[in-house]
Amino acid sequence: MPIQCLVRAGEYHDSITLMQTAQQLTRLPGVVDAAVVMATVANKALLHSAGLWMPEVEAAHPNDLIIVIKADTEAALQSALAMAYTFLTARVAAPTVGGVVAPRTIRAATRGQPYSNLAVISVAGQYAAGEAWEALKSGLHVLLFSDNVALEDEIALKTYAVEHGLLLMGPGCGTAILNGVALGFANAVTRGPVGIVAAAGTGLQEVSALLARQGVGISQGIGTGGRDLHDEVGGLTMLQGLRALQCDAETRVIVLISKPPSAAVAERILDHTTSGEKPTVICFLGQSALPRTRGAIFARTLQEAALFAADVAGGQRRKDSAVKLEGREWSCEAVRMQSYLGPQQKYLRALYSGGTLQAEALVVFRDLLSNVRSNAPLEPRFRLKDSSHCMGHCSLDLGEEEFTVGRPHPMIDNDLRIRRLLQEAADPQVAVILLDVVLGYGAHPDPASELGPAIQRARAAAQAEGRVLCVVASVTGTEGDPQGFQRQVETLQASGATVCSCNAAAARLAALIVRRESADDQDGVR
Repeated sequence: MPIQCLVRAGEYHDSITLMQTAQQLTRLPGVVDAAVVMATVANKALLHSAGLWMPEVEAAHPNDLIIVIKADTEAALQSALAMAYTFLTARVAAPTVGGVVAPRTIRAATRGQPYSNLAVISVAGQYAAGEAWEALKSGLHVLLFSDNVALEDEIALKTYAVEHGLLLMGPGCGTAILNGVALGFANAVTRGPVGIVAAAGTGLQEVSALLARQGVGISQGIGTGGRDLHDEVGGLTMLQGLRALQCDAETRVIVLISKPPSAAVAERILDHTTSGEKPTVICFLGQSALPRTRGAIFARTLQEAALFAADVAGGQRRKDSAVKLEGREWSCEAVRMQSYLGPQQKYLRALYSGGTLQAEALVVFRDLLSNVRSNAPLEPRFRLKDSSHCMGHCSLDLGEEEFTVGRPHPMIDNDLRIRRLLQEAADPQVAVILLDVVLGYGAHPDPASELGPAIQRARAAAQAEGRVLCVVASVTGTEGDPQGFQRQVETLQASGATVCSCNAAAARLAALIVRRESADDQDGVR
């Protein structure tokens, strides 16, 4: 089967353009597979695992563009190669708003819309800080969606913002809900009494969506960016958001969400929770210990955080989590699914698009499994040496920068996750694959329509080899989301996946399926 590779040195295209070009190429007659990516380490590994590796790829640098096409015939291959650059360079007409050409700069936008007070910035990382400075100096709050922004730029931007009474959310801030308006990957939720500040986009999504399913709305949802609670940044945005919610008349309960913060920043945030009168639910995923603080309710998982916040907002006392928390009903289902597995099938592979959901899963796994490796572990000793190759129990955050440089986020583009799904399903030692599906305004318009057929392919391939492959999933979202929550659930179920009520429940079920009473050996990691 003919295959050919083109490498264009120093040629940059944004990730959406690359994704759309690859999709257009794969639809051409006779094209079997195509990849259009920047030559990052992660993308090179993907080409290798997908059978698209060519010698030219080895010498390519991260700023180089790679086009690889595999086709049925040489004629189809050459036709696709000729079209590839046409797709890449097709110019899009200037966007219009109400028949008027939309502004191309922040300065022009503020002149045309002097009443606006917030800018959403989503450009390549090397340009993002400059645009954020332009917005801040124009008196605008900023949601900085872009990642790959230098740490020193983040510190300088946030320091300026705090000093000038502005909010700088990000870099890498994927979600916010401000005055009822969903930004980034946020979900369709109603207004209500719970205010959230999150250094975690999918954490904010999961908690707000779980609250919505309990009939509880959101006053404000403020994102901070994933590095905000690092020592160097000092929690500048979380502290700013916390103070704002403490003064907000519509907010009765506050929820703070993060992966483990630095000890000094955690202490600073806890000090500020005691200065307010409002009950505060704190979910610092994977944090080993926090001092008990007046007014603070500590949650181990996002699921707990949503349940506790709903109880408090409803005027109820926080109930015993052993009574209310879902996921325990899956124990019998796990035993049933175990009965289908062969003796060699003993490992779990989790493929996450949401980094905070992956962190929550690791918290659940910690109670049930030993030695779960990850490219984004809660403990450094469990870091996966090579993210392109799983071994033993593994949980991958496919939204980490190593995977998103030069390609769209997996909540937008399913290609990377589908390839990894098929790769992990081919391992005869794999028993269960765990997936999250995240809905919302900025996410893929119909993720289950692509993931469902991939799940069917993976299960069919395993069955052809005499194995049963278990697939467990959760869906983060609401019925009001553009994708339709129930429709997504039903499509995944029709593909053979077991869909749980939330991410924590799905992680628990997946872990119970592969759990063994005797300690397993996973290459000596202790």
